[in-house]
Amino acid sequence: MRQAGETVTGPEASVAAPEVLRVAGVSVSLAGRQVLDDVSFTVGAGQFTGLIGPNGAGKTTLLRVILGLQRATAGTVSVLGQPRSRRNPSIGYVPQKVLLDPDLPMRARDLVALGIDGHRFGMPLPSRARRQAVSEMLHAVDADRFADAGVGNLSGGEQQRVLIAHALISRPRLLLLDEPLANLDLRSGQEVVSLLARLATEQQVAVLLSAHEMNPLLPVMDRVVYLAAGRAASGPADQVIQADVLSRLYGHHVDVVHVHGRVLVVADAAPGGDGADLTASHAAEAG
Repeated sequence: MRQAGETVTGPEASVAAPEVLRVAGVSVSLAGRQVLDDVSFTVGAGQFTGLIGPNGAGKTTLLRVILGLQRATAGTVSVLGQPRSRRNPSIGYVPQKVLLDPDLPMRARDLVALGIDGHRFGMPLPSRARRQAVSEMLHAVDADRFADAGVGNLSGGEQQRVLIAHALISRPRLLLLDEPLANLDLRSGQEVVSLLARLATEQQVAVLLSAHEMNPLLPVMDRVVYLAAGRAASGPADQVIQADVLSRLYGHHVDVVHVHGRVLVVADAAPGGDGADLTASHAAEAG
């Protein structure tokens, strides 16, 4: 019998990718509330892993723990076998909200270049190698055509490509993305997901992408970390997204329904509550 918080293994687990990220028994308590409870999982090189859960499940908190921006009350995080530290060059990060003013006098290529030396004081010295690195990364994310456009005037999907290039230009081994599909239309979201899957394979970077909507990720997702009620289940998506596993996570009965090639998680009301938030956040996956 599977327990909430355990890793769900499958036949493919025997062919393991080199481990990049290990989260072991991580718990976080904020203002007396248990946000994360004994969360454990790994992400391997070249793997695309979806961090899935309803709003308020603790996805952003978990990413902050991995980045070293939030202290865990218990557990450990290691990157490439070493305890993670703040400003770890092995980690690239695309935050949930980046406001780029249309009047910002910065081209897309300028923003990408900041990923090389934006953490240093002073103006960067121009060089042929630097310009080439920026051009290569813009090409890798299919952003050549708007490389010289003002970054604040780009569409949401175009800005996401530039932000991904910015995060990857320093050649990290782990790429974290916090809800990158939240404000994109369906087509742009699908393009960004396909792009990330390709980059994970080509550059052998471990991708951990948080989302409350799992369906856009299903065609390319190697593994899933599903968060609910502060706990997590991880493994191949077809083995984690099961009624028995998710029911244990939520602490009450959950149905997993397949409708026209999409997956809908339907959560009954929790004991003592109306369950409206859980149901609403996942009902969106069917639409």
